[in-house]
Amino acid sequence: MGGCATKENKENKPADDADGKAAAMVDAATIEKLEAGFSKLQASDSKSLLKKYLTKEVFEALKNKKTSFGSTLLDCIQSGIENLDSGVGIYAPDAEAYSVFADLFDPIIEDYHNGFKKSDKHPAKNWGDVETLGDLDPNNEFVVSTRVRCGRSLEGYPFNPCLTEAQYKEMEEKVSSTLSGLEGELKGTFFPLTGMSKETQQQLIDDHFLFKEGDRFLQAANACRFWPTGRGIYHNENKTFLVWCNEEDHLRIISMQMGGDLKQVYKRLVNAVNDIEKRIPFSHHDRLGFLTFCPTNLGTTVRASVHIKLPKLAADKAKLEEVASKYHLQVRGTRGEHTEAEGGVYDISNKRRMGLTEYEAVKEMYDGIAELIKIEKSL
Repeated sequence: MGGCATKENKENKPADDADGKAAAMVDAATIEKLEAGFSKLQASDSKSLLKKYLTKEVFEALKNKKTSFGSTLLDCIQSGIENLDSGVGIYAPDAEAYSVFADLFDPIIEDYHNGFKKSDKHPAKNWGDVETLGDLDPNNEFVVSTRVRCGRSLEGYPFNPCLTEAQYKEMEEKVSSTLSGLEGELKGTFFPLTGMSKETQQQLIDDHFLFKEGDRFLQAANACRFWPTGRGIYHNENKTFLVWCNEEDHLRIISMQMGGDLKQVYKRLVNAVNDIEKRIPFSHHDRLGFLTFCPTNLGTTVRASVHIKLPKLAADKAKLEEVASKYHLQVRGTRGEHTEAEGGVYDISNKRRMGLTEYEAVKEMYDGIAELIKIEKSL
């Protein structure tokens, strides 16, 4: 596969030409793979956003470009070429890729994020007034559990495909020592995946906390190198706060609990992110907001979701979808994407992450779920 020029192999490169041009040139083998991949994509009936926006013109304009981390167009698109059934088909190997390969990323971002145009700017971070949210389901009739998560990248480090083994270790060290400073209800334990005992592993699986090595989409994007080095899981004693280190993103910060008290869940997340941010600088982009490996998570990076029982609405799929689209909600099966609703339990979350504030994204989900519960009660 393509590969970023990681620190280890940068040093072994022959000296550049006097004018320094050699450094920017993409090598012949990569170009060959790119040409073959592009032909394969063109000939396919892939429905991916990659296929839609990687025109011959864009391809020719970008195939010789490189970021300072050594990432090429191949690093961005290889997952979508290998998995023609991808919905999106593109990842950013490092933060610079969003600028260097903007001709491809921008239209894909606009398409996925409901018209977030090249000229649009993601608003400044704003968690809003937590107190204006509440418990969606005080009598525990409908909402099984509530979860809010966000993604963060550490400044100065590329994303998964470009990370060296040494960087993975260094990041894990930084993250675990930072998290060990958390106090109060956030206080907990960091469990590295490396050398994890069978008992701990089973406990984390039972709690649904353990993440597995990436799926075929992430594998093809070279996001699983040196597994399990540098990967780890942190959770507090109550198991209501969780951090994943170096899964798909550098950090996934998650707050969750049983029932529908969104205010409590959101407040915990906000406190945690603000606390961690004081100690670790995060990658942020003036136009795109917080940077993540996958362009679908950019901006606020926030996904607020509930597992909710709506037996009557489940029988009226059209009505459920109508309300969902009015509030920009995504309705999935119980186990996430591409799964069925088990026992009428749906996973429903905000779809919009860009062009609105963190508070607005969560409030939209809050209002939408409140509306669904109101309709369910009236049926």
